[in-house]
Amino acid sequence: MADRSLRAPAWLEELVRTSPPPVPWRDVARFAVAVPAPLAVALLVGGQHALGAGVFGTTGALAATLAPQGGPLRDRLRRTAAAVGFGAVGLVAGQYASGGGVLPVLVVALLAAAAALISAVNSAMSLGALQLLVYTALASGLVTSLPAEAEVAFFAAGAGWATLLTLLQAATDPADPDRTAVAAVLTRITGLLTAVGTDGADGARRELTTALNAAYDRVIRTRSLAAGRNRELAELAGVLNSTAPLVEAAVASARAGVHADPHDVTAVHALAAAVTGSRSLPPDRPPALEEGPPQRRAVRHGVRLAWAVVGDPEERAGAAVAQDRPPWRERLRDVADRTLGSPDTRDFALRLVLCMTIAEVARQLLPIERPYWVLLTVAIVLKPDFGSVFTRAVQRGAGTLLGVLIGSLLLSVLPGNAWVVAAMAVGAGLLPWARGANFGLFSVFQTPVIILLLDLAVPGGPGLVGARLVDTLIGCAIVLVAGYLLWPQTWRAPLDEAMRAAALALDEFVGAAFGEDAVVRRRARRRAYRALTELHTQLQRRLAEPPPISTRAGAWWPVIVQLERTADAVTEAVIAVRHGGHSPDPAQVAVLRRALRELEDDVRAHRPPDDAEIHADGVLAPVAREVDAARRLVRDAAPGKRPETAAPGG
Repeated sequence: MADRSLRAPAWLEELVRTSPPPVPWRDVARFAVAVPAPLAVALLVGGQHALGAGVFGTTGALAATLAPQGGPLRDRLRRTAAAVGFGAVGLVAGQYASGGGVLPVLVVALLAAAAALISAVNSAMSLGALQLLVYTALASGLVTSLPAEAEVAFFAAGAGWATLLTLLQAATDPADPDRTAVAAVLTRITGLLTAVGTDGADGARRELTTALNAAYDRVIRTRSLAAGRNRELAELAGVLNSTAPLVEAAVASARAGVHADPHDVTAVHALAAAVTGSRSLPPDRPPALEEGPPQRRAVRHGVRLAWAVVGDPEERAGAAVAQDRPPWRERLRDVADRTLGSPDTRDFALRLVLCMTIAEVARQLLPIERPYWVLLTVAIVLKPDFGSVFTRAVQRGAGTLLGVLIGSLLLSVLPGNAWVVAAMAVGAGLLPWARGANFGLFSVFQTPVIILLLDLAVPGGPGLVGARLVDTLIGCAIVLVAGYLLWPQTWRAPLDEAMRAAALALDEFVGAAFGEDAVVRRRARRRAYRALTELHTQLQRRLAEPPPISTRAGAWWPVIVQLERTADAVTEAVIAVRHGGHSPDPAQVAVLRRALRELEDDVRAHRPPDDAEIHADGVLAPVAREVDAARRLVRDAAPGKRPETAAPGG
């Protein structure tokens, strides 16, 4: 306990976190070549028009280079298309956001509202919304001799060049991301089986859930976008579906503390290697296990099922379950729920509009040399899906301070434009490595790249160093005050929506767990663990805020752990029924489901659950105990102590 008491708060650890990530050498090479190349060509051609073309070509290359991160190639190209497309719109819209008067304020406010709504659609659109604001800010202050059409054309040409390098890297990448994602599920299963009975079991189970969610997202999305039937993707989906009994058995073993047979751990390692293609699967699968605890027998049963599917292409194709694409009306309704229908999205839209409007007014009224940098800072810092606003604002300010000093020092000592391009290549090459550490370190290297680029387009004097720093600090201050401190939601650390979603998903899982349809049960279990993962992510985001937000969010931690234990208990009950246990009484299942729905109602209404205990027999008894424990934890936090209802000072 002494060691724990000496640890820094979570928000402070996040603020200064700079754990050195591994160096992604292939990305480093791509960034170093893609970003400065258009500018280098322009300098070789010579002339003011060529220089302007090179500047816009490099901005397009920068957008298209930063956009594709991990995942399948289609996902990377979708992110690139969103970043480049919305960036081009921002370049055009920025022409109307320059100068003074009411029109620029209205343009910035409307674009900010649109960007907030677009961000809620999906991750690719969120990235595109950020580029919309970034390039609107740049275009409002970047004056060149080129017409607007030429600026967009050279921007697109630079983006096309960077996309070509992305395709080249993907073509030469030895790893298939879809196969790697499926193999990661098997690897995480071995991690959970190995961690049974240790303190790392809970973390290993969460890692398995994350890997399973990521694998389904990648494989299903790749299948849905493939033209026609793709046998390899269908077989890979079949392998992923075949791991479901093994996942359930591993979770049940971890909960019961029953160690798996060492041969099964070795067998799962062999399955992962066979999926990636690094090693062939041995011809003889492990024999059936007739003795021992039901959890151990369930693990062997799951291994044998997966072994049969991985080793037989016909079994793989047969195990694939078609994922029906919902009708367009349902998809449209879902988008509306996540945008205009979501209180969180509307709240963020108001914050972003307010902050961007204040930044635009500041741009017009304050005597600052490069005022568009204020808009740029606000847009980058106030993003809803990149973690703590407070942490990002502080890291952005500190990182930009150091980055401005580095960029200004380089401008003062570099003898010519060729050396500027070389320095840009070094800075760009460091970006993929810095992005893996934290936002502040990323800003340290991104800022000099942008400064070197913009100084070539619009040369500035030595006073630009201080002006750039002042602009950044103004932007961070706007976000911290108008987008953070003034909002009641900031001090309430709300987790209601994610908590309710998790409770409803658990209710559906209990309802499907003991039915005859294995596919429905598997999907319900996956939805439940996905909702719990999202709840855990929301908690971690709020723990990165300073007190009192992090303290109040931390009060939810025992409740979230208890909900995870409830999901594990349901999985254990499924395994028990599958291996000889009596099926539960439907009336007792209905009681459990009613308790979970009431828990969701209690969270929504901010009231404590009642004191009545839930009673269940047989395989449902552990589930009932876990649900009762969750209700007690919510009760203990309710009167006057609930995170949402506590006064800002308390």
